[in-house]
Amino acid sequence: MAITSLLELTLKPEAVADAPRVIAETLVATRAFDGFLGVDVLVDATDPTHVVLVETWESLEHDSAYRVWRSTPDGASQLGSVLASPPVLTKLTPLEGF
Repeated sequence: MAITSLLELTLKPEAVADAPRVIAETLVATRAFDGFLGVDVLVDATDPTHVVLVETWESLEHDSAYRVWRSTPDGASQLGSVLASPPVLTKLTPLEGF
């Protein structure tokens, strides 16, 4: 079953201008990861330091494997350089009947 992951980012105010480049560079490897289906990158209309990535994965297992990989030296990115705090991850599955 497909899973949707919301990754909420709080950017450093001084990094707002550079964040799109860093996010785009990070997403190159994300898009190449097995089981990745797509991503939308959304910015809060009233707070440019609040960015949400809406990722779709083939399964919870694919998403989990990706998160493990990102915690390794091979999976490391520069995303942390633009963040004011650790990202918040929420994993969602469809509610049956809707």
